[in-house]
Amino acid sequence: MTQIVIHGGKRLFGKVEISGAKNAAVAILPATFLVDGICRIDNMPQISDVSVLLESMADMGAGITPVSQVATEIDCRDLRYREPKAAMGEIRASYYFIGAMLGRFGKAKVPMPGGCDFGVRPIDQHLKGMRAMGADVKVEDGHVVAEARDGRLHGANIYLDVVSVGATMNIMLAAALAKGKTVIENAAREPHIVDLANFLNAMGADVRGAGTSVIRVFGVDSLHGGSYSIIPDQIEAGTYLAAVAAAGGDVLVQNVIPRHLFSITAKLIEMGAEVLDMGDAVRIRREGKLHCANVKTMPYPGFPTDMQPQIVTCLSVAGGISMVTEDVWDNRFKYVSELQKMGANIHVDGKSAVIQGVEALSGAAVRACDLRAGAAMVIAGLCAKGTTRIREIHHIQRGYEGLLSKLQGLGAEIFEQEEAE
Repeated sequence: MTQIVIHGGKRLFGKVEISGAKNAAVAILPATFLVDGICRIDNMPQISDVSVLLESMADMGAGITPVSQVATEIDCRDLRYREPKAAMGEIRASYYFIGAMLGRFGKAKVPMPGGCDFGVRPIDQHLKGMRAMGADVKVEDGHVVAEARDGRLHGANIYLDVVSVGATMNIMLAAALAKGKTVIENAAREPHIVDLANFLNAMGADVRGAGTSVIRVFGVDSLHGGSYSIIPDQIEAGTYLAAVAAAGGDVLVQNVIPRHLFSITAKLIEMGAEVLDMGDAVRIRREGKLHCANVKTMPYPGFPTDMQPQIVTCLSVAGGISMVTEDVWDNRFKYVSELQKMGANIHVDGKSAVIQGVEALSGAAVRACDLRAGAAMVIAGLCAKGTTRIREIHHIQRGYEGLLSKLQGLGAEIFEQEEAE
């Protein structure tokens, strides 16, 4: 097995380029199922979740043609109905094929989603939306099985009981080719939801209100091909910002949309970092000691849950006592025991963590519990004294393109190494 090895204690300097948004890409790829034509997708992140999606789509008859390292043409004109590969069940984004296949074929059989394990993440709101649009839905043998009663979904008014990014996007996919108007109330507002809506509209759909709490989708008979570029990854950018805040240095984070980062940069500024908006880039500098802060995760535009492990790592070396409250997912503090191995002073009580900052972390052998926890371990290794070894790095590869090479470009001493037997 391969591990990441970090010789910590080095400040970060230079420039880093942010890749396309993982959370947008994994919904836009299934959305191409709805298109009668060729879609060219630019700024595609080169990550394992995307690879799994493309392989499964190709198995179902989609033409996948790489155009460049970050651009792919997808031709779904000869798509055939087929159950996605079992490997699809290993990633969370498998559920987007429910909406996409129902829209394209009027039926779907998709493995239950996998992905990171940090508590119960039900898909009941997804299924509620499909049922409201006229689908019979059941879960059997580890699969979601759905079929439109009239062969085609119809519009409906859907109120989400909780703000759910996945359900909002899945219902948008299902509604794009449905008959009539679908209204999604209490919709999530994340940037990747707006990106999915923009992609669908670029291909001829009629989606209005994305980025607000009420989204209206006016179903059309067909979608046409076209070109689309995925937005920069908000969480990847936030991860590099947190890395510089923790390790110190001066870095220009390029290819970002600064307004998507406001909740993150505001908290880093509160903690003592200097952050400058450069239009399509953000510059972060940190020289003095970080200060304590209180953080509560919330749906967008609040502080993102996907940045919670990274900010906790920063606060573990900040002066004073901080409190971080996780208000989105249950049990997302599993990684804390790994930080404690490195000397962090953190006490978890339910959905809250109290952090007493220490002078410095110490290198240790740790593991990546999930995607964002893995990023937190990398940040911890960068700012720690000594050597850190991170196991189970496949989690990190799911969502960060070229992480090691990008950090090496900033002066970090980080590399992969085969684990000793």
